[in-house]
Amino acid sequence: MARLNIPLPAAFPFRLDLTVWALRRRKSNIIDRWDGRRYTRILLFKNAPVRISIVQDSPEKAPELSMSLEGDKESADRAREPMIRLVKEMLGLDLDLRPFYALTKNDVVIGGLVRQFCGVKPPRFPTIFEALLNAIACQQVSLDVGIILLDRLAERYGRAFDDEAAFPAPEGLASIPVEEIKKLGFSYQKARAIKELAAAIASGNASLERVYRMSDQEAIKYLSTLRGIGRWSAEYVLLRGLGRLDSFPADDIGARNNLQRLFHLDHKPGYGEIKELTSRWHPYEGLVYFHLLLNKLQLNGII
Repeated sequence: MARLNIPLPAAFPFRLDLTVWALRRRKSNIIDRWDGRRYTRILLFKNAPVRISIVQDSPEKAPELSMSLEGDKESADRAREPMIRLVKEMLGLDLDLRPFYALTKNDVVIGGLVRQFCGVKPPRFPTIFEALLNAIACQQVSLDVGIILLDRLAERYGRAFDDEAAFPAPEGLASIPVEEIKKLGFSYQKARAIKELAAAIASGNASLERVYRMSDQEAIKYLSTLRGIGRWSAEYVLLRGLGRLDSFPADDIGARNNLQRLFHLDHKPGYGEIKELTSRWHPYEGLVYFHLLLNKLQLNGII
């Protein structure tokens, strides 16, 4: 087993704790692990599991992170540069958010939350496939239940590294019968959607890489052709899978409730009203989504 220690600079300001919480959402998440100081996750490099562990020892205004990369010697050596690039994307390390801070500095609605959570970067799932499965798992159930389902999926079908597991790759799920996925707690429709998506990607019949080159509307239209993916899921994937910061999943029940509280509305805003309310923060509507999430986690005593 080999272990590499790698320094990771980040554009200031940056807070690892807040960014990881925006990614993991619940304490029960065993895919993205956080012990109060260290972020740990199992990732796949050419189908071999490697473990990354990241800590931030410097202050948010002069951020410097340290990452350890563990795996068999060949995998660790070859994975070094690809994993650096992937982690930078996942944690938004290179993103310069000074324009966002300038935009919201005097905003009476969101300014307080922006100052409170200064340093959070918009996190992304490592693959569009994982973003899609997160969307499918969390549809029409509480976030707590959705995270539990994803944990079970990783434990049962993810590549193991010691007592941890990576999120399953499409190839790892393509041959699994729908009924076996359903046994984890997924509805039949969700299990079928997961199975079909994994099989289509593994066989080459569906290519998610093309989505990176699409406009937001083109991506939403294409993603919505996949079983189990509607408007909310597609907008969710734009933000959490592609890093499109102008995407605010307006059908998200939690986000709707958060906006209602933020604007002191006496009603739950609909899709069109949410788009209008969040347009004041364009092109950073999605970053506001993460600030509202952190605010809710804090109100619930999770962070």
